[in-house]
Amino acid sequence: MMALKLGELLLKAGMITPAQLEKALEEQRSRGGKLGEILQKLGYVTEDDIIECLSHQYGVPSINLRNFEIDPAVAKLIPEDQARKHNIIAILKTGQTLTVAMADPTNIFAVDDITFSTGFKVDPVVASEEAIREAIDKVYGSTREVELKKVMEDLATVEEEALELLEEEEELDVAELAKESTEAPVVRLVNIILTDAIKRGASDIHIEPYEKTFRVRYRIDGILQEIMTPPLRLKDAITSRIKILAKLDIAEKRLPQDGRIKLKAKVEGRTRELDYRVSTVPTLFGEKVVLRLLDKENLRLDMTKLGFEKSSLKKFEDAILKPYGMVLVTGPTGSGKTNTLYSAISRINTPEVNIMTAEDPVEFQLPGVNQVQMKESIGLNFAAALRAFLRQDPNIILVGEIRDFETAEIAIKAALTGHLVLSTLHTNDAPSTISRLMNMGIEPFLVATSVNVIAAQRLVRRICSNCKEEVEVPIQGLLSVGFSEAEAHSLKVYRGRGCDRCGNTGYKGRVGLFEVMEITDDIRELILSGATVVELRRKAIEEGMITLRQSGLHKIREGITTIEEVVRETVL
Repeated sequence: MMALKLGELLLKAGMITPAQLEKALEEQRSRGGKLGEILQKLGYVTEDDIIECLSHQYGVPSINLRNFEIDPAVAKLIPEDQARKHNIIAILKTGQTLTVAMADPTNIFAVDDITFSTGFKVDPVVASEEAIREAIDKVYGSTREVELKKVMEDLATVEEEALELLEEEEELDVAELAKESTEAPVVRLVNIILTDAIKRGASDIHIEPYEKTFRVRYRIDGILQEIMTPPLRLKDAITSRIKILAKLDIAEKRLPQDGRIKLKAKVEGRTRELDYRVSTVPTLFGEKVVLRLLDKENLRLDMTKLGFEKSSLKKFEDAILKPYGMVLVTGPTGSGKTNTLYSAISRINTPEVNIMTAEDPVEFQLPGVNQVQMKESIGLNFAAALRAFLRQDPNIILVGEIRDFETAEIAIKAALTGHLVLSTLHTNDAPSTISRLMNMGIEPFLVATSVNVIAAQRLVRRICSNCKEEVEVPIQGLLSVGFSEAEAHSLKVYRGRGCDRCGNTGYKGRVGLFEVMEITDDIRELILSGATVVELRRKAIEEGMITLRQSGLHKIREGITTIEEVVRETVL
């Protein structure tokens, strides 16, 4: 009822339209969560709009908690269980009056509860639910931290038991390992590791055993951060628990294994489907486990939001809208190539075309696209899949990666016989992709006639919008990264100071840098005449190609990223 009430209040105040409310309610029905947060996420209202509306409705002052320094001693006058139960926090004590931030000041049960337990008169002010929850976590410690502390205490007991067991027996048998992996603390710890990664926006989880330590790291915005060090004796139990979830063989510890975990879990108050790709590799001191998070909500399929400059996006879009030819996306592992290809596919996915993809692995399921998972063990590789695709009357073919001559040859022949082929390669920039194909053994005339466009990309971290501030950078520093002298004197450069929202890193989220090289007639002639990478690059820049470094400088100009990030990912 409260959700509908808030919607009606905002509607009445003219802050949202009936269509916007219906869209938000529909989102809430399908994904769960608080209506206020959904309306903010959709961009219909801001947190301040909601607070202002509630304040006006209840005739109670409002406060933006994010700009207010709460004294923990005052906040803790309300017991933690009551603060969490009612989602309220004490922010001020004046005499016998306690000023309490609430999302719903009409909640008389909460007011009575606090009055009874503290003996103070309660004076309510309105704040947003999300801001109150953040403030509670800051004062009392996040629910994750509280839960983790409890799990760690339980684990200490399990560790002692495990120690005794290991002294009795030299080697744990499989049945014992399976039993130990289902111990409640171990199960809870693995659950925390899996769900906390989603909450923190991680892309990968690394679980690593060493001689004297055992650590868990998350890759957040491309950078690995140590999160916890569980007791060393539990490495087998934790690894086995993950292997059981991923349907892997827990008895096989000498060979690498790959699997997938799919589960439903409550994350931040709503049920979400979590999907992880699991890889185990035997190391000196046990199995290292890496889980890649396949979060559908982080998949951006809107090409205009990936980070393309306008002219680069036009070249790329023109190439994928052609009826045939090859479009290549290049860059190192983790540079966002899959996301770019999926965005391209969803841009051209219509009922009139047959799209077939060969992927290893299939990361996300796309409606209306025929996706095929590679299985090397039974001979289903990219080349075999491509041959089969050509008998399936395709219009568009996506090949996960061109790794060898055979795959490259079939892909190029497909591009020359009326099919649009999209694929990836591991190269440093767009021009060097040409020489890479030729080094694989493809004839220059085939490369020149089949390739439409090559897009090289990198991911850099975005400056956190919450703690962004202008910084002074010496002119010489700006000149050395590639800015002109005239620009260096007037340029404003920004950096994130570091705050709670970005985990004190100064960065939140990532954006792509793109170098899009169109294969024009002049460049075709250079390829046929055996031109070097340097000559191809010079010609492409002459024809208006924005390089990766220039794309990075553009992002610095717009205040999206920092000089350090651009220098880390690109060269002059």
